[in-house]
Amino acid sequence: MTTVDLSRTELEEAGAVLAAESGRFASFGWMRGTSGNLSTVVSRDPLRLVVTASGHDKGELGPSDVVLVDGSGAALDGGTPSAEAELHARVAALTGAGAVVHVHTVASVAMGRRKPGGIVFKDLEMLKGVGQPAHDTEVTLPVIANSQDMKELGDRLAQARDPRMPAVVVAGHGLYVWGATPRQARHHTEVVEWLLEFALTQG
Repeated sequence: MTTVDLSRTELEEAGAVLAAESGRFASFGWMRGTSGNLSTVVSRDPLRLVVTASGHDKGELGPSDVVLVDGSGAALDGGTPSAEAELHARVAALTGAGAVVHVHTVASVAMGRRKPGGIVFKDLEMLKGVGQPAHDTEVTLPVIANSQDMKELGDRLAQARDPRMPAVVVAGHGLYVWGATPRQARHHTEVVEWLLEFALTQG
């Protein structure tokens, strides 16, 4: 699929999926106001993603509130994607993910400050939700320093990521999570956020 192969109907179909996911996350308080962004991959060669548009209330997105971007996060259809579209594209290229979620949760910011070297989880049944054994295994959720330069942030993510954990915390900013599909990315996001909320209660 190339850029000309993605019709307006197909773009809006992808947008409808992202709008539904965004509304779900916003209802949890994870995408307050215009914060956060979502993407889904619509082509691998060349890499193309549909990304939520910049400046929109994430609880009120419609199917047309998305932008088609290339592998560098640049808009291909004249819209204005999230400023973090470049990082979404980097994650998709690096991990093979089909969808990326970025939410601003209190637990991710708080735990990023508490554990700047990474957040360790073990002996928790919820680890099964990210494909890991519930017991006798330690899994670390990486924490990386924030940057307004998406290339620099992407480099930090590439260096720190653990293939066993489909997520990273960006210190002082929020949580990036990915999956093979928007549905799996949603499930991973909900599981990782549960783990963070639990860790926050442990002092």
